Amino acid sequence: MIEGIAALYIFMLAGFTGFEIISRVPVILHTPLMSGSNFVHGIVLVGAMFALGIADTPAEQIIGFIAVLLGAGNAVGGYVVTERMLEMFRPSSDKGEG
Repeated sequence: MIEGIAALYIFMLAGFTGFEIISRVPVILHTPLMSGSNFVHGIVLVGAMFALGIADTPAEQIIGFIAVLLGAGNAVGGYVVTERMLEMFRPSSDKGEG
């Protein structure tokens, strides 16, 4: 019981801290910040896969599966945004090339 409360407290503290940090970043830096943190999305995905792998109950398996889906979507989305951001900096003659 105490472990669950401690985990919930850490989760809420991390959420509030992350919100405060990100809300203070200037808007122009959000895309480079996201592209620079793509490795974090990969770590989250690996953690979600590990949690799904050790899940015993159906509720844990469902939560783990949702975590893997969201982590994968977050990682892929980060790379898509990075690619779009880099596309803006290419000269117009290079935009048609892959």
